[in-house]
Amino acid sequence: MKNSLILACCLASVTMPGLSTAAPLPGEGVDTAVLARIRDAAMQSNYPYERLEELTDQIGPRLSGSPGAAAAVTLVADDLRQIGLSVSLQPVKVPHWVRGIETAELVGYPKRPAGITQRVVLTALGGSAATPVAGLTLPVVVVHSMDELAARAAEVKGRIVLFDVAFDQHLADNGLAGRAYGEAGKYRFSGPDMAAQLGAAAALVRSVGGADYRIAHTGMTVWGKDTHPIPAAAVSAEDAMLMTRLSGKGEITLHLTLTPQTLPDADSHNVIADLIGSTRAQEIVLVSGHLDSWDLAQGAIDDGAGVVVAMGVADVLKKLGLHPHRTIRILAWMNEENGGRGGQAYFDANSKKLRNHAATIESDSGAGRPLGLIASIRAQDEKRLAALQSMLRSIGAPVLEVRQYASGADVSPMTEKGVPSFEPLVDNRQYFSLHHTAADTLDKVDPENLRRQVAVLAMLTWYLSEMAEPFEQLPARTDE
Repeated sequence: MKNSLILACCLASVTMPGLSTAAPLPGEGVDTAVLARIRDAAMQSNYPYERLEELTDQIGPRLSGSPGAAAAVTLVADDLRQIGLSVSLQPVKVPHWVRGIETAELVGYPKRPAGITQRVVLTALGGSAATPVAGLTLPVVVVHSMDELAARAAEVKGRIVLFDVAFDQHLADNGLAGRAYGEAGKYRFSGPDMAAQLGAAAALVRSVGGADYRIAHTGMTVWGKDTHPIPAAAVSAEDAMLMTRLSGKGEITLHLTLTPQTLPDADSHNVIADLIGSTRAQEIVLVSGHLDSWDLAQGAIDDGAGVVVAMGVADVLKKLGLHPHRTIRILAWMNEENGGRGGQAYFDANSKKLRNHAATIESDSGAGRPLGLIASIRAQDEKRLAALQSMLRSIGAPVLEVRQYASGADVSPMTEKGVPSFEPLVDNRQYFSLHHTAADTLDKVDPENLRRQVAVLAMLTWYLSEMAEPFEQLPARTDE
């Protein structure tokens, strides 16, 4: 009898997939039956994948300042108008960098047979300077850490520096892809600048990514205000390892040609679309992704997926005829990849009314299966998401991680001033295999995962828009 009662209690506590929970937490004012309708509608919708197919196949690469970026602004604005949102375009001045020619070959190394050279697969980093049109032919200094660079500073002047530091796929495979990206990525972010300060003629970094398919991963590199930029590129993991092996036997020489150009800043826009609130219209729940992408491929996972997920949130709510209390704002950011100008422009325009923003959401972690949410809220407010968390559990996304000042890059200026923020927690074990490469194409996106991410963020968005009182804002960040 005792065992039967225990079993009955355990069964009663289980939330079955497809069923809504009994009621919201007292005082939150959110009807979980409506959340269930939102979830089910999102899980049946092809709208986000159709929009992603349109964005990637019809336009493709969307680097800031390019014709593709301009076309994407028009396309997304028109699509959002068609579902009945109030759309405006916020002007943004953006960097305009173009890639040009990028080639390299090893022309000297120990025991090289006469007439033999070896091609090196590489791609210029955003912000790279150009070599002479005929290229550079120089010895390569291979280092494996910033400390080693400093120790060998006397060897660097007038040479090419290669940072051969591997992306730690083991970390990524164990749920720490972001940490792995940060550990290897610092050499791309600041390595070329440090090499330039020591007098290097050019800098190379091992691609920051987990796949060894001899593809190069681009991305931005950052120059100090007093640093004269030098040619900088990412080489494939295989070519970085090759140069390391050869340099261990003696001096190696590379012929490098990069011809990027930094043109005058271009005119572009953030796309802003509002589903106006009914009773608290002045309070905003912002849902977003960034519209620009790197120029090597279609930008399907980075961040076409994030843009269409935000659009999918609005589409689901409109098709269900739901009218939120707070205004739901869909925002497609411009220039996340190589400048962050869109996020800064929005922050500057709204800096005096940040308290009108009840919460921000940004999706910029790819199109993997969602596992839950990352929330930048006060720790004591976590319990206020219990009813939502039960609904997320019904589609396999029960995890809620509360992290201080965690947010997408575009909303981070608002987060650091205290606006509560959220982002989807997704399976990104393979994300950095495709990130910033020529392989970031539509075929890599599973439509089911896209639908699940819309379901997660649509339920979150509705929950935030309907809560009786918004989350208390965080203290402004002061540890910068």
